[in-house]
Amino acid sequence: MWAPDKSTAPPPKMDSRYTSTAGIGDLNQLSAAIPATRVEVSVSCRGIPGKKCGTIILTAEELNCCRDAVLMQFCANKLDKKDFFGKSDPFLVFYRSNEDGSFTICHKTEVVKNTLNPVWQAFKISVRALCNGDYDRTIKVEVYDWDRDGSHDFIGEFTTSYRELSRGQSQFNVYEVVNPKKKGKKKKYINSGTVTLLSFLVETEVSFLDYIKGGTQINFTVAIDFTASNGNPAQPTSLHYMNPYQLNAYGMALKAVGEIVQDYDSDKMFPALGFGAKLPPDGRISHEFALNGNPQNPYCDGIEGVMEAYYRSLKSVQLYGPTNFAPVINHVARYASSVKDGSQYFVLLIVTDGVISDMAQTKESIVNASKLPMSIIIVGVGPAEFDAMIELDGDDVRVSSRGKYAERDIVQFVPFRDYIDRSGNHILSMARLAKDVLAEIPEQFLSYMRARGIKPSPAPPPYTPPTHVLQTQI
Repeated sequence: MWAPDKSTAPPPKMDSRYTSTAGIGDLNQLSAAIPATRVEVSVSCRGIPGKKCGTIILTAEELNCCRDAVLMQFCANKLDKKDFFGKSDPFLVFYRSNEDGSFTICHKTEVVKNTLNPVWQAFKISVRALCNGDYDRTIKVEVYDWDRDGSHDFIGEFTTSYRELSRGQSQFNVYEVVNPKKKGKKKKYINSGTVTLLSFLVETEVSFLDYIKGGTQINFTVAIDFTASNGNPAQPTSLHYMNPYQLNAYGMALKAVGEIVQDYDSDKMFPALGFGAKLPPDGRISHEFALNGNPQNPYCDGIEGVMEAYYRSLKSVQLYGPTNFAPVINHVARYASSVKDGSQYFVLLIVTDGVISDMAQTKESIVNASKLPMSIIIVGVGPAEFDAMIELDGDDVRVSSRGKYAERDIVQFVPFRDYIDRSGNHILSMARLAKDVLAEIPEQFLSYMRARGIKPSPAPPPYTPPTHVLQTQI
């Protein structure tokens, strides 16, 4: 909300609020420091010296813990005709009332063209956005006639509440649309039409942790780049340099991400793979080899076991090339394709230094894997530009192959160099790396479950130790 800076205006009345005039740089500190249910911060705008440029007022309200969402549909009947050459192009605007009596837009419907009896598409909105979990809080709905130039014509309004809407389709949810100006001018004015609730369905939105509590297993697989572009591991300039005093970039990335992921893996046994190396004893090139040397059982015990297998491999294999991702992606995809019931989800961590050699095959593998319970994390180490990695991260443009687009965005890429702490505090920098690397996993996980209609299993009851009755002899 923007308000002019008037020194004579009285301060607004507030209960349970905190008001301050602050610079932009202070807002983060203010928001973190105020334990209030409602926060209001006034920020003075700066422009031409000596001239008042107004004030921006930022208002926040603490959200209640409500995970319900509502799917609603409305229609209208006999709305006022607003267009000279046609009927009307109506749409609805929903407002949530705030604690101070003001209103905030929380939803707009689509425009239905050239009709006085529109039927709008069903829409989904969280109960927090609609009324912040307060079932009796006023919800205001305004009806407009859409105009191309943005000067939409006001048809009328009505008020309701979540509790009223929850009655569903009934006589109680047929609302008269009233235009206060018309009502004040015309004695015989009744209304400007009616709006009717057609359906009201409540859904409880589930979280990533609901699935974990219900028994879904996270399977974590590591794949490490052993191509020659990393440099000779015996040299300090190598990204694989085995420094006896500190972890190299690969080790730090593995430890930072693995130590968090392993908490969601019940058996903490991780398959660990390498690619781009010549293997003993015959020197064959492999893009999918077990770090522990056992292709029938590539599992390592915890992230520490992965680290030990990684260092042993560095001593036995010859770094070579090229940099192929598709084999390790397909390796994990084979396991993910066998368990599609929501009981397991697979996360592949690829740590690499260079440009992908099999870009077309990798894209095809990602498109195929997007249909599976699987996510891919890529951590780029070293000074490369990583343009190909950014292309695989489908945040801006969804990955495609042979005319087919990935069903979901399943790739998250982060460059390791952005997390190197120049002050030497590697603990903080690795915590930031782990946070950003894993940020998209819960939503990617949920997108798969939602698309397949898989609900979390009920969490088992908490364990209660048996009580022992103390028996005494008399």
